[in-house]
Formats: sequence, C-alpha cells, structure tokens
Amino acid sequence: MSVEFSGRAADLALLDSRLRLVAGERSPSRGNAIIVTGRRRVGKSRLVQEFCDRSTLPYVIFQATRGRNPSSERADFVTAIAQSALPGGRLVAATRPVDWNHALRTLAAAVPAEAPSIVVIDEVPWIVAEDGEFEGALQTVWDRELSAKPVMLILVGSDLSVMEALTTYGRPFFGRSVKMTVRPLHLGDVAAMTGLGGADAMDAMLLTGGFPEIVQSWPAGASRAEFLRQSVENPLSPLLAAGELTVLGEFPGSSLTRAVLEAIGAGERTFTAIATHAGGGEPLASGSLVPILRTLMAKGVVAVDMPLSLKNDTRNKRYRIADTYLRCWLALISGTIPLIERGRPDLALARIERAWPAWRERAVEPIIRESLLRLLPDAGWPQTGAIGGWWNRQGNPEIDLVGTDRYPRPSQVHFAGSIKWYENKPFSARDYGVLADAVPVIPGAAAGTPLVAVSRSGFAPDLPLAATWDPEDLLRAWQ
Repeated sequence: MSVEFSGRAADLALLDSRLRLVAGERSPSRGNAIIVTGRRRVGKSRLVQEFCDRSTLPYVIFQATRGRNPSSERADFVTAIAQSALPGGRLVAATRPVDWNHALRTLAAAVPAEAPSIVVIDEVPWIVAEDGEFEGALQTVWDRELSAKPVMLILVGSDLSVMEALTTYGRPFFGRSVKMTVRPLHLGDVAAMTGLGGADAMDAMLLTGGFPEIVQSWPAGASRAEFLRQSVENPLSPLLAAGELTVLGEFPGSSLTRAVLEAIGAGERTFTAIATHAGGGEPLASGSLVPILRTLMAKGVVAVDMPLSLKNDTRNKRYRIADTYLRCWLALISGTIPLIERGRPDLALARIERAWPAWRERAVEPIIRESLLRLLPDAGWPQTGAIGGWWNRQGNPEIDLVGTDRYPRPSQVHFAGSIKWYENKPFSARDYGVLADAVPVIPGAAAGTPLVAVSRSGFAPDLPLAATWDPEDLLRAWQ
C-alpha cells in the first residue's frame, strides 16, 4: 500500500498550470518543458509521480542511474518508453539507440501527436555526467520534434548546480524551459501532518526540516520528546538515517567537504572558525576552503548571511547549514549514533536533550525571519521588504531582527527586534532594555527606531514594543 500523499498543494497547482498550457492549441510550440530541482530527499520524485497519477494522462517516468554505462542507460530509457502507457510505446520496443539523439527521437515517435502526455526524466545530472552529448541531443530533438506535440517534459535533478547550468545562456537547452524549485515542506504543512500547533509545530519543523519521509514518521499529535525517544530507539528511523544518506548522496567520498560541513554544523559561523575546526591541528588553507564553501552554497547545502543595515558589509559573513534537519543532524544527532548502535538510546537521548535548548535558540532564527517576511508587509509595516539580522565583527551586540525596505542596499531601517525562544520564560523588561541599548549602533537605526519582539512564551506586560509575534502568528503565515 502506498503512503498517503500530503501537502505540496502549491507545487501541484504550479505543475498543473503548466500542463494546461500543453492542452491548449494557441501556442505555436505546443510542448512545454519544466526543470524541477531541489535538495536530495526533498520529495521531488514523489511529487512528480503524484502529479502524473493525478493527471490521468499517459506518461512515462525514466529514472537514471548514477555511473551507468551510457549505452545501457539509453537501452533502459527505451524500455521505459515501451513499458509505459504512451500510445506509441510498443511500436518502439525493438529499438536499440546508438546515441541520445536516437533515443530521444524514439521518445518523440512514441509521444502522441494530438492528445496531451507527460514525459519525466529523473536525475538528469547523472546522465549529463556520463554522456556529454545528452544536452545537445535534447535541444535538437526538442526543437525539431517534441515541442510540436502536446507533451509536458519534466527534467528532474538534485544537483542544483548542474540543473541551474542547464538553463544558463550558451547551454544547448537555454530558453526552452522554466525552472521550479521544490523545497522542503513548510511550517504549515508540517503542522497539518503532525497535528501540532504553534510552538510544537516549530519544534517539529526544526527536527525534520520539512523533509517528507521524516515528517511522515512523526506520530500524529506526538510531542517532540516522544518523537525523539521513538526515533533514537530505532536505529533505522528516518530521523537517524536520512542525514547520512543525504551527505553521502551529495558528496560521496569527499572527506574534506564532510569536515567543513561538520564544522558549520557544530556551530562555527565565520570563515576563520570553520577553517580552524575543519583543519583539525592546522587551519584549512583558504585555497582549499573557498572552493568547498562555493560548492556547498551552489548545491544549496550551506547558506551565507550578511548583516542587514544601511552599511554594506559584505565581508562580515556568517555561514550556516541551509536546512534545519541537516543542521540538527550534524549538531545533535550524528554524534549519538554510535551510542544508539551500542544499544544505549537512553544516553543518546539524554545528550540530545541537554544540547537542544541552546541549539534551538539560534536554529529557529531563519524560520522566524522567513515567517515574518510572509506576514509583512502589512498595515503596520507597509514598506518592509527584507528582514535579517545585524552583528559587528566582534559579535557584540547581535540583533536578531532588522526590517528594511529592501535587500541588498536598503535605504531605511524600519524596525529592530529580538527573538526569545525560551520554553517557559516570557520576553522580559530586561530583554527589552538590552535590545533598546543595542539598537542605536545599527547603521541607519536610531534611538527612536521602533522595537519589535518574537517570543515562544509570551511577553511581560506593558512593554513599549511596536509589534510582537508569538508561535501561532508565525504558523498563520504559512496557512
């Protein structure tokens, strides 16, 4: 029995809108191509499968294999066509393609000329890596044959840098497709699937990162503590296994990249601190670290933040793991796996619980900023278009929230604020005083800059805050 498909309403609607273009006859090019990309294990293949099934149209899905001999890959491609519901599939079953041009022309022969159909090629980067002629052949066959038919061509891949390159000027398929990025499930989806609200849903988001296979393993209504306990008692649970599979899938055999990932996952945020941590006894050379960081950012694994203010400070960068699940796995979970394998999940759980409050306090910040950006602009802040944080080179002070009119190069600071994500401690008068004292040092802010706050556990009475948000407000942003 298949797992029930949940969430992804917006993604399905977007794909459906492209399919409607294929069914129309007004465009001189009836075919429609879309590149679907996103992090590994984010649910791209499952989404596309669900879309094809719901369409009720004939379709073929071909799943490429990493490192496969190109000749065998092409043969399997034709076999997938022959075994599909495409009307002309059986007619091409005996074809033995000599190259990708031949294989794709075989696809064009199987696709119906009048009725809509869907063609999915999954893990395109693996094909490109093994056979350099694929892109050129795709462009040729698309232009001459496929685009004239009512077919929706979906190219799927997890290597963000390769998929991005497919749409780059000068590459064969440039200008022939639109791009769609599949992201992890958002906070609203996670809340709906786990049956949790507000602060508890945020905990679930931090632990799972919105990765569907992990969210689906969360028992409905279970607390964070219950889910953690059940997960560490099962060495094969998605919470434990997905992190290692993600790292190995993205960077097979790359020990230096793994060391850099672990340094950032451990909480090192500056270039110097990452180099020192990753290098062990001797800091990693800049010439080695810079290309690794660029690769990690190109693949969407690492994000870089810069202080947001009227002063353009591009050198004061802070690095972090982009998705909260991998961030959580590297910081809290991976180090406990040996304990779990030794049959001591109790010790593993105790270690995670000790580190959880401090880790959560910082890890929640990007999700809160993204949630506020979905709430703003509103009547109170009609011009706010960017929300970030601010810090100086010493990291003292650090301001959690800075709202401006735009990013980069804002012209006005609209507000500054603080995030307090304590379990049972409200935002206090002392927290307000610390914030008020620090704000004037932000370039572009002043003593009269409006102050705002986000708190997990409420607010002390009568604080002169211009706006406050609690976990239910943040959740509402995604609903």
